[in-house]
Order: sequence, then structure tokens, then C-alpha cells
Amino acid sequence: MECLTIGPCVSSSLSSKTTNFACVSSFRVTPKTVQKHSLAALQPALHLFSYAPKRNVHRPRIFLPHLVASMEEVEQTYIMIKPDGVQRGLVGEIISRFERKGFKLTGLKLFQCPKELAEEHYKDLKSKPFFPKLIDYITSDPVVCMAWEGIGVVASARKLIGATNPLNAEPGTIRGDLAVQTGRNVVHGSDSPDNGKREIGLWFEEGELCAWAAVQEPWLIE
Repeated sequence: MECLTIGPCVSSSLSSKTTNFACVSSFRVTPKTVQKHSLAALQPALHLFSYAPKRNVHRPRIFLPHLVASMEEVEQTYIMIKPDGVQRGLVGEIISRFERKGFKLTGLKLFQCPKELAEEHYKDLKSKPFFPKLIDYITSDPVVCMAWEGIGVVASARKLIGATNPLNAEPGTIRGDLAVQTGRNVVHGSDSPDNGKREIGLWFEEGELCAWAAVQEPWLIE
């Protein structure tokens, strides 16, 4: 490795000016020494362009349950116990599931469904091959029509009812506990708030719904 040795001192005179070069001690200049001092010289400049990532500042969030509750909307859903549920004597069992959950019953009747109403109710399934058989089934015997009200009642009722195929329904749900076949799955429930309103309008006449205050409501909702 090549190196350059610098002596202790050098003194020279140029024109009328004198320049003195004083050395404290001699040292050896090597490529490694040059590289080290070059990087040291660049450090301040590199610092100007360095990027420090911004730290996430975690701020405490305020949760106000009463404010959230006030923003939630009261929904309506249509629940129908189908002819197989009526024939098997499951009406009381099914109604009690919704009562124990805390929803409010606003309409209830035993009803023999005409064919025209059944076709209107299931019109979205009209193109399905099982449609005629479904209409015959739903009009074969009385059904129990119910209108229920509450916060989040549509989605919650669907969970209480369980999957369309009872064999896939979770234990503890109505279909999971009380049914074994899709064609005899005991109960119907609206699949959206809009359909809940539409179906209640189909199955109940004006004046058949009751608006009333449940005394248990303060013990269910803040």
C-alpha cells in the first residue's frame, strides 16, 4: 500500500510575505486515512438531506355511548312463522326468542296467505325453479305475521334466525335448533331495513300495528 510521509515542519519565503507551516507531529497518509477524513467532511452535508420518519402520536379517544346510541336508528323488520312452524307448535318458542332479546312487538296475527300476496312477497325468486313449490308451501296453512321494532333489529333478527339451510345454521339460532331442511326452515325474516318496511306494508293493513311504549326500554337502551 502506498503512503506519503509528512515531516515535522516546513518554512518558506515568497516575495515579501512569509508563510509558516507548523506541524505538531509527523503522520502517515494512506488511502484509508483519506477515505475516513473525506466521509467526516461530508457528514454535515448529509445531515441536511437526511429524512427522519414522522412518529405517530397516539391521542386518547373519547367514547360517548349515549351519543352513539342517539345516532342509531330504530328499525322495523317483518318476521313470519311459516306453516311448518305453526303446525309444529313452535309459535311461542319463536316469539320468545325475540322478546328475550329485547325487541318490541308492534304487530301480530294468524293469517291464511292468499296466492297473490305470496307471489308479491317472493317476487325476487320468481325466476327460480322452486318458485311454484314455494308458493304452494307458504299458502298451504296459516302463517304467523309479526312486526318487530328496535335498534339494529334487522341484522340482529337475521342472526337469531340463522342460515337459510338449517344444517348450516349455528346451534342456538332458531333454524339451527328447530329445523333440518331448507324447504322447511320454519321462519322468515327481512334482509334489509327497506325490505322490512316493504314487507310490513304488504302483510299488515292500516290500523293493525300498535305504537306503544315498553316499560323495559330504559333497562335495554341508555
